[in-house]
Amino acid sequence: MMQELWDRASDTLRGRVGSNNHTAWIAPLALTGVEAGEARIATPTRFISDWVQRHYAEAIREALHDAGAAVTRISFNVAAAPRRAPARRNAAEPVRPAENDMSAPLDARFTFDNFVVGKPNELAHAAARRVAEGGPVTFNPLFLYGGVGLGKTHLMHAIASEISTRRPESRVLYLSAEQFMYRFVQALRERTVMDFKEMFRTVEVLMVDDVQFIAGKESTQEEFFHTFNALVDQGKQIVISADRAPGEIKDLEDRIKSRLQCGLVVDLHPTDYELRLGILQSKTDAFRAQYAGLCIEPGVLEFLAHRITSNVRVLEGALQRLFAFASLVGRKIDMELTQDCLADILRASDRKLSIEDIQRKVAEHYNIKLADLVGQKRVRTIARPRQVAMYLAKQMTTRSLPEIGRRFGGRDHTTIMHGVRKIEELCAEDHGMAEDVQLLRRSLEA
Repeated sequence: MMQELWDRASDTLRGRVGSNNHTAWIAPLALTGVEAGEARIATPTRFISDWVQRHYAEAIREALHDAGAAVTRISFNVAAAPRRAPARRNAAEPVRPAENDMSAPLDARFTFDNFVVGKPNELAHAAARRVAEGGPVTFNPLFLYGGVGLGKTHLMHAIASEISTRRPESRVLYLSAEQFMYRFVQALRERTVMDFKEMFRTVEVLMVDDVQFIAGKESTQEEFFHTFNALVDQGKQIVISADRAPGEIKDLEDRIKSRLQCGLVVDLHPTDYELRLGILQSKTDAFRAQYAGLCIEPGVLEFLAHRITSNVRVLEGALQRLFAFASLVGRKIDMELTQDCLADILRASDRKLSIEDIQRKVAEHYNIKLADLVGQKRVRTIARPRQVAMYLAKQMTTRSLPEIGRRFGGRDHTTIMHGVRKIEELCAEDHGMAEDVQLLRRSLEA
């Protein structure tokens, strides 16, 4: 009888507060009794109890009244309120982790099924899959890093979506580091820090994107540090992303760097030709379904994979533009149309050799890690390639010495000048060094 009454009230509340709010705040509750006009509601945590009492108590009272119960007041007590399986989600609805009011919405396009795997990202993909599948935490945190458009955010969204599908009762909190800081500052201002702490420290999985954003923010770093430790101590999973390795994030406290490095740190390497071609082929299948009847001639995808190397977003955007343009003008996608439609992108790809391109090529040539090349290690096997990369950056780009220094781990411009002069001297004295530099230059110009 009591369960039937709560089911009717719960269904009414879903329509009044929305499905996302219902999943986050109403579904964890249980009606334990109604007596003398008072409805007793069990909640799983003190935080949920306080939040629901402040925001939904009157809505719950009205829903129970409409369901046939003569309720004039609501009381809440913290108890093990049973979780019920949520209703099956409509595919058209945006995906959102269970912690609705704090989590950022997930992009339904970013799933494991449409993540194209290649050598540069296969370790990151495998690690993300392992986390999403659940089970005992084997590496904590999982730290994903890499440049723009290499798939960090795609994998973060894929993990959260997979967990929400496999274990809908799990409390997953996904947000950017900027949002973490904003929520913390808001809690300080509104004097609700304990609510903030309980929200962040009672989740099963915490996912923070672009963690480099908190560098230099002392109070936010302090709270992040304690949140991190509390979750790790409970065996909860943490997933972090950034644009560089933990040790290379300037102004990030050493104790946080140490914590971030204690799990699995995975570099998403820049895409190679094979991976770019695979991405284009995958996207082409989707676009063909969208633009029925359009055909793409052989050689076009290979041309794009060779010419557009900056990042995956530019590559996908170029293909989207190509299909849309061909559809509008009623032409097939051949090389002539491709070069006309994407002239600006192709020109930009031709003229822009970035410092990062040079760093990657040098690291690959000398078989060292990119993170070591831009890091602080001074051993000769790393310091010399670093100076070669500095020299090529000065010779082959229009970037200033201070800007080159910033791209090499925040080094002073005088350090760059010294590296450039050293390589100039070695090229004049050492035939092997001169050949190395020329080989790298030709490879970068190709």
